[in-house]
Amino acid sequence: MSAQREMKEKNPWHTPVTIIITVIGVIAIVALVTVAVLQNRSLPQKYKYGIVLDAGSSHTALYIYEWPAEKDNNTGRVEQTHSCKVRGPGISSYASAPLKAGESLRECMQEAEQRVPGKRHHETPLYLGATAGMRLLNMENSAASDNVFQAVEEALQKFPFSYQGARILSGPEEGAFGWVTVNYLDDRLRQGLETTGALDLGGASTQISFVSDNYNGSESPSNSVTFRLYGNDYNLYTHSFLCYGKDQALRMTLAHQSQAGPGTVLDPCFHPGYTETKNYSVLYDSPCVSDRKPQGAPATFNHRGNGNFLECQKTIKSIFNFTYCKYNRCSFNGVFQPLLQGPFGAFSAYYFVMNFLNLTDTSIPLDAVKEKLKHYCATPWNQIRQQHPNIKLKYLAEYCFAGTYILTLLTEGYNFTSKSYSDIKFIEKIKGSDAGWTLGYMLNLTNMIPAEAPDSPPLPHAGYVSIVTIIVVLIFILFILSLRPLWPRCSKQPQIV
Repeated sequence: MSAQREMKEKNPWHTPVTIIITVIGVIAIVALVTVAVLQNRSLPQKYKYGIVLDAGSSHTALYIYEWPAEKDNNTGRVEQTHSCKVRGPGISSYASAPLKAGESLRECMQEAEQRVPGKRHHETPLYLGATAGMRLLNMENSAASDNVFQAVEEALQKFPFSYQGARILSGPEEGAFGWVTVNYLDDRLRQGLETTGALDLGGASTQISFVSDNYNGSESPSNSVTFRLYGNDYNLYTHSFLCYGKDQALRMTLAHQSQAGPGTVLDPCFHPGYTETKNYSVLYDSPCVSDRKPQGAPATFNHRGNGNFLECQKTIKSIFNFTYCKYNRCSFNGVFQPLLQGPFGAFSAYYFVMNFLNLTDTSIPLDAVKEKLKHYCATPWNQIRQQHPNIKLKYLAEYCFAGTYILTLLTEGYNFTSKSYSDIKFIEKIKGSDAGWTLGYMLNLTNMIPAEAPDSPPLPHAGYVSIVTIIVVLIFILFILSLRPLWPRCSKQPQIV
């Protein structure tokens, strides 16, 4: 018994005061750690949504975007969650039957109803932006354009979303928003990195947008767009060439070859053996070529191919004007363009055409690309049809022209050289989202990109809690040690055994 008494007297942890302090300290530490764990546990994410309809010249597409609801105007990253291609042609094609333009959107809008949670419907903004197809229709027949928009608006307002209107984007807007999309998705804006230029090719227009150190906007103010994003200023050069999308460029090329109104057009941009009867009235039914229709031409002509890449390039170059430039330097048609700078992302028809031709790898020398295209164009039409039985003949027939047009536009029009051509990257998506103007358009209208970079605390929340926990533990240990002089005194108290 005396041995036990002696051990208790020597062991200060058996004293009531020390035990109480120890228990309280352990409880405090456990409570602090529990709070830290609960505070940092993963919570079910809440999202907000936005819908944009891209009403292009050849088709309409719907895109759904989502972002964290609690990070609305700061660090919430916007991502595309769904896309839907509307069946049928672009809304500008319904000028004579505008109600069908609205009806054509129903199927994709019903998909959007299913994809966006019902409780978010009323607060989800819905936008429709129309591009070059509607620009041309508005130039040609503004009343028909208004009727199409009225039918589209009536159709969209029947759905439970927050409809924000439909309008025609200007060419500079289309180019600038495409640039915003590409650089936002690549995290170049938030991190202040060198930006990527944007090359967009549609059916009726084409856009080029990039930041150049040699351009301050003074030489050609109409080509200048200024952004302040995440605390950085960007002076963007942008230009949109109406009628130089691949479909309208084909019309202009055919119009150039049929100026004399011949019964047969031998076209170097189509495969040998290709032949099709085409209508002069249909060919010239566009503001891009309507003033060139030959007088006294027959109703139809025989369109035949002979597949000659070099001759095709010469024919395509005839639709560009390289002789006039009032500025220090130009691209074509007297339009100012500064020196090309930085990498470029080429999307929309650029990607789809070059992907079909297996020419998206720009590490291949430009001369080798031309040789491959030369061989492709010279391939007989029957052989091309056998190799691609599942592609519509209209689209299949035009790939030789489209590929040659893209190379001509990039090298002759925009002045990409054999060296700078390798700076182009043909892209369809970036981190799961389609490259194009729609995301940039929605980001701008919803103010999702702040002008100034958001402030943030020096430490993340988890790191802050961990450091506080360690400091509390250290303080507790020091407190216990500070009681050490009292331990012998406590241990001498009489104890009942």
